[in-house]
Amino acid sequence: MTDPIADYLTRLRNAVSAKHRVVDIPASNMKKEITKILFDKGYILNYKFEDDAVQGNIKIALKYHPESKVSAITKLQRISKPGLRNFTGVATMPRVINGLGIAIVSTSKGVMTDKEARIENVGGEVLCHIY
Repeated sequence: MTDPIADYLTRLRNAVSAKHRVVDIPASNMKKEITKILFDKGYILNYKFEDDAVQGNIKIALKYHPESKVSAITKLQRISKPGLRNFTGVATMPRVINGLGIAIVSTSKGVMTDKEARIENVGGEVLCHIY
């Protein structure tokens, strides 16, 4: 697999469009950090890391509105790709829908949202936009 983060986002996108409650994704440290951010920001209901001898899995419970069955995740968009990396400084950090969405950024201080990166005054690679 050449782009595991794109695979992660695609699995989430497909599960949301098919109205699944739970999705299983092969684990990596980067995917675990992105999952924690999605949980902290309220885009997913819950998550569980299952470690086995080889790689492990991430079980993600998706979040839907109780009455209208609309997902908390409207759009997942991969920004930086293996063929074209997208790095940004703190001054040019993107704002997703004027701050309503989040941009996940991989920095020297770890994986964080665009707002946290501005507070820490650090730039990095913009992985994806979520709203």
